[in-house]
Amino acid sequence: MLIVLTGIDGSGKTTAARSLVAAVRAEGKDALLLSNYAGRRRMSLLSAKLGIRLPSRLADAAETTMRVFNVLVSHTRASRFHGLVVMDRHLHCQLALREAKGLRRGRLLPWLLRTLPAPDVVLHLDVSPETAHQRILARGTDEESVAELAALRNAYRALPEHADMVRIDAGGTPGDVLARLLDAVDFRRRLKV
Repeated sequence: MLIVLTGIDGSGKTTAARSLVAAVRAEGKDALLLSNYAGRRRMSLLSAKLGIRLPSRLADAAETTMRVFNVLVSHTRASRFHGLVVMDRHLHCQLALREAKGLRRGRLLPWLLRTLPAPDVVLHLDVSPETAHQRILARGTDEESVAELAALRNAYRALPEHADMVRIDAGGTPGDVLARLLDAVDFRRRLKV
């Protein structure tokens, strides 16, 4: 079974992905966590350190290249694994970032989404921009404004793919979110039987 987690920065994707994999392994089942980062946080920190702001299209090209590479590697690894595969982020995330920045979807990412093996479920961690902002400030590794997070949340909702995502309320504690994820995964697993 292949699960993809999406959501705005600060929604808890990485924490939820790790917790979900750990919970499945604790039940004695095989689970694999694969991360599909785009390097956006590192590029932002480097840009701030150097005092350089990359043009949106150049930043997107670098992020898209890194995300596509990671997604392709992850799908290759997933195809060789028998058990639950959880992907932390996917191409949907890059499409939402493009939408939030006012950039076109392009042809490559939608084509790859149609061509690559479809996830059994895309779980979208939904959280208010204000809560996400508090989490981002608490971790202290990057900066996003409430307005940027709101724009990204709206961008996810504007994606045609959003209609097929299962919304998970990610505003609670990590334990609450894990329980919701486990319910969603178990529900999907029962449907496949």
